[in-house]
Amino acid sequence: MQWRRRHCWTHIAALISLLSFAGVLLFLRHHSTVWDWIGRRYNPVTYSTHGVQSSKMEANQSALLRYGWKEAGNSKGPLRPEVTSSLDKDSTQGLENSLGSNSSLSGEMTATRTQKVESYAYIINELYKCQQRDPFLVLLIAVEPQQVEARNAIRQTWGNETLVQGLGLARLFMLGLKEGSQGVRNSRLQRSIEAESRQHRDIIQQEFMDTYHNLTLKTLMGMHWVATHCPNARYVMKTDSDMFVNTEYLIQKLLKPSVPPRQNYFTGYLMRGYAPNRNKGSKWYMSPELYPSERYPVFCSGTGYVFSGDMAQKIHQASLSIRRLHLEDVYVGICLAKLRIEPVPPPNEFLFHHWRVSYSSCKYSQLITSHQFHPNELVKYWDHLQTNKQNACTNSNAKGHG
Repeated sequence: MQWRRRHCWTHIAALISLLSFAGVLLFLRHHSTVWDWIGRRYNPVTYSTHGVQSSKMEANQSALLRYGWKEAGNSKGPLRPEVTSSLDKDSTQGLENSLGSNSSLSGEMTATRTQKVESYAYIINELYKCQQRDPFLVLLIAVEPQQVEARNAIRQTWGNETLVQGLGLARLFMLGLKEGSQGVRNSRLQRSIEAESRQHRDIIQQEFMDTYHNLTLKTLMGMHWVATHCPNARYVMKTDSDMFVNTEYLIQKLLKPSVPPRQNYFTGYLMRGYAPNRNKGSKWYMSPELYPSERYPVFCSGTGYVFSGDMAQKIHQASLSIRRLHLEDVYVGICLAKLRIEPVPPPNEFLFHHWRVSYSSCKYSQLITSHQFHPNELVKYWDHLQTNKQNACTNSNAKGHG
């Protein structure tokens, strides 16, 4: 009998121990969830969602930080996410639903600090470009380090700083570091670029890798430079190295020096209602994790857009709280949307072209941009236009050349 009583108490003790152990497990699980929630709230980089993690490796190479590529040894190494504060519900078209449709992204965008573009050191800078005179127009030209011929062609054509008499014109080529070579800071190419800079005083360069996915960083470098070193410039144009730009027509017919300077002005070839490209095989691919909305805000083609000088500082400042995207023109449009400034259409729709317009002196005397020019073509057609610009639309001079 005594043995049965002892056996019964043994079973009861075992049951109590089992229930206690289960209680401890439930307690730990609850607290693990709490700490996990706290971790997600205060450290969203560590506790990011799968979508944000995948974006680091696939679609946001322009978010590569200075130390990221130094540690990795090249621009394809581990990337750190850059995020933005969320925009409110009344934000401009293309952004108003972006954050609301992805609450995890919205939380991350609110909490995480951003990487300031000026943290990339200048390798080459032009501190005194605007010291003697505030230019009427600054030309910011995105160009690859090895494109020496393109730079020389632009210097002797539409980027000639003496082109428009009586008005200051400042030309700046924007470069990063050439990708894919070892010891790039000491390479032969880099030494030749530095010599070119000493000769022409028209190059700025920061230490990010010069890749397609870093075009946004390149443009922000230009915005930062204007805001810091040339804040009183009246107008700025950002364009590319394969463009034909009719600088005289831009100044005389669009910017009109006799008119008081504009503020909050931004124009170019307007891209309205464009949807993100979800094809992963396209270089314009935009992942839903990075940009979940079905439409971009209004933006201007990155081949050539013009803005008032005050916009450089505003766009740069806005960029400090907005996640970097690799599509430069889209990204600038998002900055404008955050600022509640919508690009305005030019006086007519035939001024800015993001494609190649067949050449004739008549057509080219009345446009501002045309795309896809080889350096020798640029010089050839520029010279023809300058020779015939007084009678550009007569039958003999207006004939097309291709």
